[in-house]
Amino acid sequence: MFFQKDIETISRDKLEELQNERLRNLINRCYENVPFYKDRFDRLGIKPEMIKITKDLRNIPLTTKEDIRENYPFKMFAVPMKKVVRVHASSGTTGKPTVVGYTRGDLDMWSDCVARLAVAAGATDEDVAQISFGYGLFTGALGLHGGLEKIGATIIPMSSGNSEKQLMIMEDFGTTLLVSTPSYAVYLSEMCREKGIRDKMKLRLGLFGSEGCTDEMRNLIEKNFGIFATDNYGMSELIGPGVSGECKLRCGQHIAEDHFFAEIINPETGENVPDGEYGELVVTTLTKEAFPILRYRTRDITRLIKEPCACGRTHARIEKIRGRSDDMLIIKGVNVFPSQIESVIIGMDYVGPHYLLVVRREGFMDTLEVQLELIDAALLERFSELEALQKKVKEKLRSVLGLDAKVSLVQPMTIERFQGKAKRVVDLRNQK
Repeated sequence: MFFQKDIETISRDKLEELQNERLRNLINRCYENVPFYKDRFDRLGIKPEMIKITKDLRNIPLTTKEDIRENYPFKMFAVPMKKVVRVHASSGTTGKPTVVGYTRGDLDMWSDCVARLAVAAGATDEDVAQISFGYGLFTGALGLHGGLEKIGATIIPMSSGNSEKQLMIMEDFGTTLLVSTPSYAVYLSEMCREKGIRDKMKLRLGLFGSEGCTDEMRNLIEKNFGIFATDNYGMSELIGPGVSGECKLRCGQHIAEDHFFAEIINPETGENVPDGEYGELVVTTLTKEAFPILRYRTRDITRLIKEPCACGRTHARIEKIRGRSDDMLIIKGVNVFPSQIESVIIGMDYVGPHYLLVVRREGFMDTLEVQLELIDAALLERFSELEALQKKVKEKLRSVLGLDAKVSLVQPMTIERFQGKAKRVVDLRNQK
């Protein structure tokens, strides 16, 4: 099924023509209306007419989260505030939030992009969609809300939290589609399993985003809930959810390439890498009106797949995000992503899916501790079994990571649950 079949199955030649046309318009709007870009272009001697096709974007410097924060709150907007009908922002947990604005045209485009990924995943106008993202400045809830509403689904704007009530509403209202972070979906699915109410549910589909989701985590959610789940991708700086999403074949996330142009760069050098190679995703918003952005560094590690999908969609896909270049841990010279550890522990006997990575500095060496929850606290009293389990986990981690990590097995329900993005890393290296 398609929401906008003509554009989703457009030929590559016509798509590239459309991208180039929209890019030229975008460059002019940024130069004329956004002082940050005008100053940058003038300082580097770049004229708008020099950027004619998408390959010319490589001549423009990358835009970073720090650039947006330095222009807080509205200095990077390309339209007057009277044309901005909504404002969203990031959480701002590491400084000033990144603030983004939307015109009416932006909101319409946003809902179209979300509707595309929802339909590609199998959503229909007969679905009852429970949105368990937090409503507010965060883009996730209202982003999915708008797209699902556009296809005619019934929306339950549940927001996050109050997990007991989440399951009650899910059962009583006949929810068929769940929108949440994967980590919160794991938590809800565990509660559903423990209460023995899965057979009372009508849930069939999950649309998960806002954080990475390994195949192992998704398999666990699908098993506990008895659903089919897909991933979608976006971030507030680009628009929110809707940049890309999986179809039913789950062989990469289709990018809405008529609205977003994607590149992959070497995160250390900033240079573009050959097609098909892994690197950092960089995105240019081709059609955003209020807050256009050129070559935004997402910090997410992935690769582009440009071959047409068997589903019939011709837009390029991004592979599942491997991790973030700024979340990558370097332990004893080895690059470690939390997703690698998650793929090891999920599905193992006796341990749950919740974990915490603690990084310390001992002398001149960094160390990694992996804290895992036991499913049954009684195992803590059976030393030989506990020791055997620790050894098994440690060996599996060594085979995947290529280094030794300390493994700590802790009481059930002692690692924090998250209703939004999960915080998996505690970095104690700067503490004395």
